[in-house]
Formats: sequence, structure tokens, C-alpha cells
Amino acid sequence: MNRVGIGGWTFAPWRDNFYPAKLPHAQELAYASRHVTAIEINGTFYRTQSAASFRKWKDETPDDFVFSVKGHRAVVNKKDLGEAGEAIDWFLGSGIAELGDKLGPILWQMPPYKRFDATEIAAFFSALPVELAGRRLVHAFEPRHESFKDLAFIDLARSKGIAIVCADSAKYPSIADTAGDLVYARLQNADADEALGYPGSVLDQWATRIAQWATGDAAGDLPLLAPPAPKVARDVFVFMINGAKERAPAAAMGLIERLGRPAP
Repeated sequence: MNRVGIGGWTFAPWRDNFYPAKLPHAQELAYASRHVTAIEINGTFYRTQSAASFRKWKDETPDDFVFSVKGHRAVVNKKDLGEAGEAIDWFLGSGIAELGDKLGPILWQMPPYKRFDATEIAAFFSALPVELAGRRLVHAFEPRHESFKDLAFIDLARSKGIAIVCADSAKYPSIADTAGDLVYARLQNADADEALGYPGSVLDQWATRIAQWATGDAAGDLPLLAPPAPKVARDVFVFMINGAKERAPAAAMGLIERLGRPAP
């Protein structure tokens, strides 16, 4: 399963270059979810949402749509992640399960100052539940400090089945090694001068990488820290997140087209 999407669905500039003129704000999610195949809910990083909100979002989106959910800052900003168990349970119990079969990966994004400590990260990974309300959970971990470019971190993530986020970013380290049965990429280098955010050749390159990841291969042109993981088919989630955010929907739709889905 390949999914390409954007972060959130409320962004003022999208009302000029993505959403139809005079589209009511209340209809933005319904519209966006029919033009991309996944959305990363970023608002959950700042505050929990009600169970009613998650139910509403589920009902407004197509049957084959999937959300990823960003973990709350009260969890990832803990001084010692090994002590985050109660906070993890609190966050996951806040209503997320109401997304039902539209609940995709849970994203745990580290603060830039968080360094790799094998004991601490192992304890954090062990505290992440494997299911919620009878549904299997899939976790993606985004390190943002260079110390995570360590073979011990790759081995740890693989041993726990936790996906390592591949960040295409000028600010944070990029780790393309796969772990578990999920690939999660966040593209953050969009250019406002490009109609699709990226040159067509770059989107072609990402489409090739997605195809390689989906079949269980490594992305052939991205450097790895460790030997390739065992070859297994993987779900791939790619989000246009940062850079020129006004171009994110166009970039996502351009990549979706390259993966074989007709543009809406």
C-alpha cells in the first residue's frame, strides 16, 4: 500500500491555490481527502482531540483513506523517554481509536536536542503498545539529532519493528534504513518557485524510491548506515510537510500521478 499526502488540511494559502473558491472551511477535509491518499494529523502534537472529532474526521473521508497521527509533545519532550509509558497510554487513549480502520501509523517526532541513548530509546520502544482497541498499531520514530546515525539505533529499531522516518530535510539528519514493515518519509524541501513544489525529475525519483520500498528493497540511490533489512513488502507513507508549504498539495498530487493514480 502506497500513501502520499500532506500535513493537516487547514492552511490559509491553500485557499488560493488548492481549495475551490468559497469552499466552506468545514468542507476542507472532505475535499483534501479526495485529492491525496493520506493526511498526517499534526494538531495532536499540541493538544489532544476529542473522540467526537476523530469520529467526524473518519466519517468525512473516503472509505480507503488513512490518517497518520502525530504523538503529543507531552510524550516526546520528556527528559527521559524511558519514563513515558503513562503519557503514551494517556495519549493513545484520548480518542484516536475512533478513526477505526482509517488509523494509520503513529508518528513520534523527537525534539532536535534529543540524543541517542540506547537504553532510553529501547525502553521507549518497549512502552509502545502493539494494538489499540483490538487494532494493530504501527509506530514511526523520527530522530532529529545526528547522534541517531548509529548502527546501534538501526539494530534497535529493527529488533522492535519500529519504522525509522526518512526525512528529506536541510535541517535534520536523513536516515533511509528501513525497519519493520513500514516506510515513512517526510519531504521538507519544496520550492515555492516550482509549480509542483519539486522539479518533475525529483518527483520521478521519489516515485522510484517508493516502488523499491514497497517491494522490500532499499531505495537504491539513498545511502544506508547498515546492511539492507530483510526483503519484505512494506507499506509506504510519504508526506509533503515543510519548505514551501503552499506547494504541498500540488507536490502530493504530482507524486500520486507518478504512482499511477489519475489526478482528480
